[in-house]
Amino acid sequence: MSKYLKLIAKTDEDLKVISAHLQDSIVSLNDIANLKKNKIFLMQVNRFMWEDVEKGVLRKNKRIRSIIKFDHVIRVSSKNIQKNTKNKFLDFLAIETKEMPDKTQEMKLTFSGDSVIKIIAEVIEITLDDQGAPWDTKQKPKHKFYDN
Repeated sequence: MSKYLKLIAKTDEDLKVISAHLQDSIVSLNDIANLKKNKIFLMQVNRFMWEDVEKGVLRKNKRIRSIIKFDHVIRVSSKNIQKNTKNKFLDFLAIETKEMPDKTQEMKLTFSGDSVIKIIAEVIEITLDDQGAPWDTKQKPKHKFYDN
């Protein structure tokens, strides 16, 4: 049985590892929470287990529920996301970071359909924590590449 992931990011390089593991995760808008008083942003995703596919461990494609927690959050904003749309799902693509002039960190979560969640935090402190057991999925995510 493969070990489940628990990753902690405190640098831009760490965050690239988490971003790669989150690629093609499916996120329900109902599973996103911004806990302003606690300065925490939480997102529960159905993560595609790329690490098992790449190792050739599994013949079947699997997903696992994962919690992504951003600490020290100052502000959260979004683009092209209708918060009042129930049962709406987002397909996760990547996280990008940049340090702002005031030394805060801007983390941009990009989803398909040009949907974006932007998180401003005092520092990079993000945890990815797998929950429960994985399940089989028929579909392996496919990517289209376009030439410019």
